[in-house]
Amino acid sequence: MRNLLTVMSTISLLFATHVGAAETAIKPGLWEITTTSRLLNLASQLPPDQLEGLNDLAKQYGLDMPEIKNGAAKSNTCITPEMAKQKVVPSAFESQAGCAIQNAKRNGNDYRVEYLCKNPQLDGKGIAQGTLTDSSHFTGSTTFNGLVEGTPVNEQANITGKWINVACGNATISSQ
Repeated sequence: MRNLLTVMSTISLLFATHVGAAETAIKPGLWEITTTSRLLNLASQLPPDQLEGLNDLAKQYGLDMPEIKNGAAKSNTCITPEMAKQKVVPSAFESQAGCAIQNAKRNGNDYRVEYLCKNPQLDGKGIAQGTLTDSSHFTGSTTFNGLVEGTPVNEQANITGKWINVACGNATISSQ
């Protein structure tokens, strides 16, 4: 579950960082990403040992399990000034998540990107789309259809992002 949420959230945020002449530029710094989904509503029903197992799995990938409450996962991520200036989705994301980005399109502040994941944790495809509403906010949604660690999944999530601070502190950098 965490791997799928990470892929879906990160693709939305990274694609929202594209800039161009007629597009709103995204602010570098600390961002809070909120993901809501049907799958996250089930997290509260998991026994503590299974939640701990998910946390351990996330740590294996160098990730921290986000806080999950009322069907929403909140996490912080850092967008560096260099990332905010990029005009393409950073290629390091593809190697970290094992997902290839295809058919990435941006029209003004609206974006849409297809992604294909083929690794032992994620095997399937999805779409991320949304709008950078201003330099400090974006909204979007993602879909994924495939297998997550061998379990069939057809998941949709809504994602919002808001800029919090110019300094990132200890937040994870989305792509290195």
